[in-house]
Amino acid sequence: FILLSCLFPLWGAAASLNDILITQFKSVFTLSDFASALVQSAFYGGYFLISIPASIVIRKTSYKTAILCGLLFYIVGCSLFFPASHMATYTMFLFAVFSIAIGLGFLETASNTYSTMLGPRDKSTLRLNISQTFYPIGAASGILLGKYLVFQEGESLSAQMANMTPEQIHVFRLEMLQHTLEPYKVMIFILLAVFVLFLLTKYPKCKVKPVEKTAENKTGLVETLKYLAKNGKFKQGIIAEFLYVGMQVAIWSFTIRLALTLDTSINERMAADFMVISFACFFIGKFVANFLMTKFSANIVLVVYSIIGCLLILYVSFVPSFTAVYAAVAISILMGPCWATIYAETLKSVEEKYTETAGAVLVMAIIGAACVPAIQGLVSDMLGSMQLSFIVNFFCFAYVGAYFYKKLKSEN
Repeated sequence: FILLSCLFPLWGAAASLNDILITQFKSVFTLSDFASALVQSAFYGGYFLISIPASIVIRKTSYKTAILCGLLFYIVGCSLFFPASHMATYTMFLFAVFSIAIGLGFLETASNTYSTMLGPRDKSTLRLNISQTFYPIGAASGILLGKYLVFQEGESLSAQMANMTPEQIHVFRLEMLQHTLEPYKVMIFILLAVFVLFLLTKYPKCKVKPVEKTAENKTGLVETLKYLAKNGKFKQGIIAEFLYVGMQVAIWSFTIRLALTLDTSINERMAADFMVISFACFFIGKFVANFLMTKFSANIVLVVYSIIGCLLILYVSFVPSFTAVYAAVAISILMGPCWATIYAETLKSVEEKYTETAGAVLVMAIIGAACVPAIQGLVSDMLGSMQLSFIVNFFCFAYVGAYFYKKLKSEN
C-alpha cells in the first residue's frame, strides 16, 4: 500500500510542471491565455482517451500490469521533450505532454481504484484520501524543479524580451525552451527506479471473485456502460468530478500568471513560490480533512469546505489587490479532500462487478481539466482581466457543494 501510494506524487509532479510550462510558453511562443491553457487540454485529453483502454488492460491482466504500462508510457513521454526542445514548436511540446498523460491515465485508473480495494470496503474513502495525501508532495516537487531548472533569475521573460531586437528574441526563446527539458531528465531516472521496484514487488490481484457466467452476471463493457448510464448517483458524481478537477487545474494553472499580473516587479521564479505554498496548503488541507472525516460525515466536511471555497474565489475575482493571490493560494487547503472523496463515494454507488470500468469512467471525468482552464483562459482574453476570469471556478465549486449537500440530506 505504501509503494502504491508513492505513485501518487509521480502524476502530481507531471501536473504541476504543466503550470510551469503554461507560464513559460505564454511568453516564449507569444500565446493568448486560451492558447497557453491548451497545455492542460493536451494533458487531460490524454487521460480521457486512455482510461477505458486502461480498464480493459486491468480486466484482462491485473492492476500491477496496468501500473507498469503507465510507468513505461510516462518514461516515453518525458523522453519526447528531448526532440521537442530542439524542434522548438508548440505542437511538439503538446504532443510530449499528451504522451505523458497516456501513461498517467494508466497509473490513475489502476492506482485510485486499487487503493480503495487494498483493505476493508468501509474504509475505502479514508484509504484513498491517505494515498492522495502523497500527491501534493509530488506537485510541490514538480514546481520546485520548474522553478530552479526552467525559470531563470533576472526580470520576467516579457520584460527581458521588451528590450531585444527580433534576432535576439529568437535566440533567447530557443535558449528558454532548452531549459524546459531539464526537469524531465530528472523524472526519467526516478521513473526507472520506481518501475524496477514495482516489477520486483508481489501484489494481490484484488479481482472480483469468479462466478459461473450466466445471463445475470455477465459484465461486458457495453453492459457495464449501460448500467452506469442508468445509475443516477454515479452520473451526479461524474459531473462533480468533472467540475472539481477542472476548477483545481484552472486555479493552479493561472496562479503564477495572477501574481505576475498583480505585481509586475516580480519574475516567474519568484511567482512560482506561490504554487509551492499552494501545494503545501493542499497537503495540510488533506490531513485536516482526513482527521475531520474520522469525526464527522465526509459530506458535512465537503459542504463546509465548498462554502468557504466559493467565498475565497469571489475574493480572488473582485478584490483589486495582491491579497487576491494569497486567497488563491488558500483555496488549495479546501480542495485537498475533494477528488478522493468524490471518487470513492461515487464508486460506492456501483455494484462490485462493475468497479473496474466504473473507476476508469471516473478517471475520464478528468477531462474537466482540459475544458475549465481553456474556458477561463478564453474569459481572460475576452475580458482582458486574468483576475476576473477566476469567477469561472466559482460555479464549479458551487456545484461540488450542492452535490455533497444533496448527499448529506439523503443521509438523514
